Amino acid sequence: MDNTTQKTLAEILQRHGGDGTRLMQILRETQEALGWLAPDTLTDIAKGVGVPRARVEGVAGFYSFFHTVPRGRYRILWSDNITDRMLGNGDLMQSLCRRLWLEPGRVSEDGLVSVDFTSCTGMCDQGPALLANYRAVTRMTEDRVEQMAGLIRDQVPVADWPADWFRIEDNVRRADILLKNAMRPGEALKAALAREPEADVETASNARSWREGVHAQAHGPSAVLEEIKKSNLRGRGGAGFTTGIKWEACRHAPGDERYVVCNADEGEPGTFKDRVLLTRQADLVFEGMTVAAYVTGARKGYLYLRGEYRYMLEPLNEILARRRDAGLLGVKILGRQGFDFEIEVHLGAGAYVCGEESALIESLEGKRGVPRNRPPFPVTHGFLGKPTVVNNVETFAAAALIAAKGGEWYRGMGTAKSAGTKLLSVSGDVARPGIYEYPFGITLREVLADAGADNAQAVQVSGPSGLTAADNEFDRKIAFEDIPTAGAFMVFDHSRDMFEVARNFAQFFAHESCGFCTPCRVGTSLLKNLMNKIGEGHGTQADINEIYSLSRLLQMASHCGLGHTAPNPLLDTLDKFRPAYERRLKSLDFEPAFDLDGALARARQMTGRDDAGAHLAESK
Repeated sequence: MDNTTQKTLAEILQRHGGDGTRLMQILRETQEALGWLAPDTLTDIAKGVGVPRARVEGVAGFYSFFHTVPRGRYRILWSDNITDRMLGNGDLMQSLCRRLWLEPGRVSEDGLVSVDFTSCTGMCDQGPALLANYRAVTRMTEDRVEQMAGLIRDQVPVADWPADWFRIEDNVRRADILLKNAMRPGEALKAALAREPEADVETASNARSWREGVHAQAHGPSAVLEEIKKSNLRGRGGAGFTTGIKWEACRHAPGDERYVVCNADEGEPGTFKDRVLLTRQADLVFEGMTVAAYVTGARKGYLYLRGEYRYMLEPLNEILARRRDAGLLGVKILGRQGFDFEIEVHLGAGAYVCGEESALIESLEGKRGVPRNRPPFPVTHGFLGKPTVVNNVETFAAAALIAAKGGEWYRGMGTAKSAGTKLLSVSGDVARPGIYEYPFGITLREVLADAGADNAQAVQVSGPSGLTAADNEFDRKIAFEDIPTAGAFMVFDHSRDMFEVARNFAQFFAHESCGFCTPCRVGTSLLKNLMNKIGEGHGTQADINEIYSLSRLLQMASHCGLGHTAPNPLLDTLDKFRPAYERRLKSLDFEPAFDLDGALARARQMTGRDDAGAHLAESK
């Protein structure tokens, strides 16, 4: 390692205080500075943070955006989501490889460039998309492919590529209370603090006494919590757990140290609503996190941002800096003694499983993103073993509105069991892809009409792990009591082959399995192999039966939700679009299952002997 490299690494380690829990950010910044994570680099990082080298190498090997072998000065990763495939990403990728004289998945012989696939990049409304050195490029065309190949051959830095390539549109098609929010930064916090008795604040001698006081009161933080509970706000990440109950459990958990974590790792293919919220309403999200801190007594918060949204890191940090300057973050927020809270953006590195809250916490702690056993739950044993609230971007944004306008106001929208609005990320075969915000209770048919889907065959709601809705289900509603969703809404018209849709999802789950448990690690790969076998025309009815058997195993024995839900798209499409599978099978003339009783009866009839066929019974 030369002196420049040593100096760069030393500066990164010093900036993070040699803290092992910050290993993810240390690895990311090191790779951005040095190009890759060389063996000597990993050794020095391990020494710098005081952990075994095997742990550092294990973390580096877990995340797909870290690489411990050179991948070239230009790392091009094409989004492999089904909607990008529908837009022709495969042909465009092959064209780029031909122009650069390399094979997909390989590094060019001169070490300059590599081209490969990655999972969904969160740009489904403006694909085909790719990542160029982990910066999002949208709306790829053959002309752009030709220009990109020339820029790479001429070794033009990615920062100097045409700015229009990196333009990311919000594509807001329908806005409601969240996306129309016009509150100024701090309004929700001021409304929350207005419920706090001034006398108790003025007489509080220190932070500890202030917190003890407000925890005992039926106003202040308690009053804000009651509004959250009254609103019936439920988590928007897909599970739909009641937010007020979660905050209350964290608030009353033993211990003085608490954390608030915003899950912005929306890795579910077809989902991009958090991207738009953080672009348009980042202050509202940060305000919701601060409200949660006020209620629970947390002093530190993290926004876990998916690695595909690397371009948002600097703008989000600028917004946080403005909030500090305005007294909305830091010590004595809005002048309130003891109300101290800070937020830090933590960038992920390409691991879908980190969308699961306990895996996300593991990643925050500088570890591999392997989901934890539960119980205990994060509200009592979360980040660093401390009580932790983990909520989705959309949930925190809604919580800020509730703090400002009240629970009854919020509960007045939506349905009896699903209060408020829901953001849908609409993509696929529609005239107007983008973000649509509706009150809960909207039907699939109404969304399709608004988006200009005139010939829809199916809708994949909530991504691959969700529901495949056929056209006879389009009158069902987006609501927790009917179809819950994390936000993805992918539309497929009658020209699409639903087998290929399910096949793409099977490949996604096999790629994204964390590998911790055998049922998921092996099962998702076997499902992928079976789908490929059927897709290539070599499948039989036995392979269909094996899909069902493996699916039951995954659902019953997997360690976490990834394995439990991985079979969903296969089971749904087999149930609703079975001809798409059967026309690929080698033969539709199958032998019936072996009928022992019938065989014995025929043997007795032919021979006239009662013991005829006894060998069949013994062998069976």
